[in-house]
Amino acid sequence: MPGRAPYGILQIIDMNSTVTISELQAQTPRIVRETERRGMTAVTRHGRIAAFLISKDRVEAMIETMEILADPEAMRAIRDFDSGKMKLNPVECLDED
Repeated sequence: MPGRAPYGILQIIDMNSTVTISELQAQTPRIVRETERRGMTAVTRHGRIAAFLISKDRVEAMIETMEILADPEAMRAIRDFDSGKMKLNPVECLDED
């Protein structure tokens, strides 16, 4: 339904990470600092979520996840690991010449 957040999104929003547009206008610096710490803040208008503020770190993580999901070789490696067809080597093996 247009204008409504998907059910899953509503589950991850903590009421403490929700502000009204008026609160955002009056307290932008504080809310931005909190968003940097929390990762995301929902902004409501008339009691409904109208927008999200998302921290730089959260956006970078989302982009990295999308890049991995779009990489067929990475996804094949993940599936192989999950199915037990592949084992991970310890990081120390990278020091070997």
